[in-house]
Amino acid sequence: MIKTHATVLMAAMLAMPTLAMSDTLELPADATVDVQVIDVLTLSEQAPERNDLIIHPVADGDASHALPEYCVLIGDASLEGERIRLTTQSLTCIETDGSESEIYSGEVSAAAYDSDGDFGLAACQDGNCRLTPEQTFQLRLASDLAIEQQDNPAAKINEQRRQAEGEGVANPIPAQAPDPDGD
Repeated sequence: MIKTHATVLMAAMLAMPTLAMSDTLELPADATVDVQVIDVLTLSEQAPERNDLIIHPVADGDASHALPEYCVLIGDASLEGERIRLTTQSLTCIETDGSESEIYSGEVSAAAYDSDGDFGLAACQDGNCRLTPEQTFQLRLASDLAIEQQDNPAAKINEQRRQAEGEGVANPIPAQAPDPDGD
C-alpha cells in the first residue's frame, strides 16, 4: 500500500512542469512559457528593430512550463511585414524558498509565437506595431535549457550571520541613550 502511494506521488511529481530543482534550472526543447515585455515596445518602418528588450515571465497562462517568478529575459525584436519577430539570448532567474534563494543566469534560445502558431506576433495596425506590458505572449524554446546554479554571495553572508547569531555574536542592539529631558 505504501509503495503504491509513493509510486503515485513520484508519477505526479514527474508530470509537473520542470522548474528550478536543486542545482539546475531545466526546461525541454519546445517548452513554452508565458511572458510580457517590461516597457512598451513600438516598431515601425522608421524604427524596425529594438535590441536588449527586457521580458519577464507571468503565471496562470496556458503555457506548457513556467519560469521562476523572479526572472528576466533579454531579447531582440524586429519588424517583419505585419509581425514582430522577437527572440531571446539570455536570462537571469532567482528562485526563492523562504529565506533561501538560488540564482540562475545563462543563455537561452527562444522565440515568440502567436496564438496562430506562426513565428512572430501579429501586433501591427496601420503600420504601427506595438506590445504593451499588459499583453501576454508565449516564448518557445529552440533547444533544451539547462543552467547551473550560480554562486549567491548574499546567501553566504546570511549563512555566516546565522552561524554568528547561533554563537551569541548577533548584531548588538544599541543601548537607548538617556533622555536629556529626564522623561
